[in-house]
Amino acid sequence: MRTGLSGLFRGMLPGVAIDLGTVNTLIAVRGRGIVLKEPSAIAVSTRNERDILAVGRAALTMLGRTPGGIRVLYPMRDGVVADHAMCEAMLRFYIKKVLGKRAPWGAELMLCLPMCVTSVERKALQDAARCTGINEARFMEEPLAAALGAQLPVEEPIGSMIVDIGGGTTDVAVVSLGGIAASCSIRTGGIHIDEAIMEYVDKAHGLVIGRRTAEDVKRTIGAMSLHDGACMQIRGRKRESGLPVSLTVGAGEIGHAILPVVRQILDAVRRTLADTPPELAGDVGAQGIVLCGGGAQLKGLDQLVTAETGVATYVAADPMDCVVMGAMRALAGYGSPVAQEDFGTVETG
Repeated sequence: MRTGLSGLFRGMLPGVAIDLGTVNTLIAVRGRGIVLKEPSAIAVSTRNERDILAVGRAALTMLGRTPGGIRVLYPMRDGVVADHAMCEAMLRFYIKKVLGKRAPWGAELMLCLPMCVTSVERKALQDAARCTGINEARFMEEPLAAALGAQLPVEEPIGSMIVDIGGGTTDVAVVSLGGIAASCSIRTGGIHIDEAIMEYVDKAHGLVIGRRTAEDVKRTIGAMSLHDGACMQIRGRKRESGLPVSLTVGAGEIGHAILPVVRQILDAVRRTLADTPPELAGDVGAQGIVLCGGGAQLKGLDQLVTAETGVATYVAADPMDCVVMGAMRALAGYGSPVAQEDFGTVETG
């Protein structure tokens, strides 16, 4: 508990909100807004993994194009720490980048967690937070942060539904009065859509493509309208001959390929609606469903959710920024129920 001048100057100390995602990391600083958007990637030497060669966007440029002595790692998997040492190194690099060489004493960190994390996975994130040098770390559930960032009436006695589709997880929640009334969290997200595209192209065309190519396909012609006539040319390695070739794929076939993954997200939405108290369900029916996260940008997904649930569905403005901006709003004290909620304080000093 803070006493004396430390409480008085709390608002003047740096406050850092982090959306530590499977694919991307976003950081916002109190008074400055979003200051960093980088891939959650790190490039290391295969001879000595302590030899870090690049972090973030610089590391991502090496993905699939590295010589034998370099390996590109993603320290996060399905929203949780997969490689503890690399996650710590990445966090230290980013904190130093946004705050300078030394994090000032008393700085606060708000780190968002998917709802599906286990106690062991939560402990791993706590340990990673301790490495940053920031005095205090707090943890907040991602769908609540996303709802705040999407400007939903989180603190009012109104049911609002948020669907946060990240790189490795999807969190669905109905929020009201600063809390979560019903929720469903699954380890399915954007990277699983990429993997479905890679698997389809391999099986249907015998072409091996990398993760970056699959993501380009998703962003360019990925759509839930199975009759979309868009197409694009991709390059890869023919499985049988090993030779580099190119071919054209259509939006319709890609839509069919990713539909099983999208169905998992739709099932999570339906389960959450089924678990929602009737009064709040009525509010959701009137207010609609809001999609956020990188996966929300999949063309036609909002229309598919509307068709499957009968509830009007919208994509939030700046969907990728919702979680980190909501965490910053909570850290800055916007709204009593959210700001005063103890999301699990960890002293790191």
